Amino acid sequence: LPCPTDRLVLQMSAEALLEGDTVTLRCRGWQHNLVTEVRFYHNEKELWGSHGGTELSLSPLQLHHSGRYHCKAKVGSKQSAWEKSAPVTVTVHGEHPTAGTLI
Repeated sequence: LPCPTDRLVLQMSAEALLEGDTVTLRCRGWQHNLVTEVRFYHNEKELWGSHGGTELSLSPLQLHHSGRYHCKAKVGSKQSAWEKSAPVTVTVHGEHPTAGTLI
């Protein structure tokens, strides 16, 4: 869990993720601080097209989506400096064979 002193937090749902699922990452300011100019990163590489919105949806999930994500944004006033969230780890599991399949 992020430390309460972090001004920027990256949130995601906590359930197990399988290939084909959808997960949404949300970049939020702590205590509802305004967040602008959001950028998302996967394994330290900036994701193309992630500028602007505070959410990033990964769908359909594939194994290569696994890794560490963080966001950077300006928090608070328009003259604020860039801040970086603590990373979150996304782990995508392969589809499990259907239970009870007859061979």
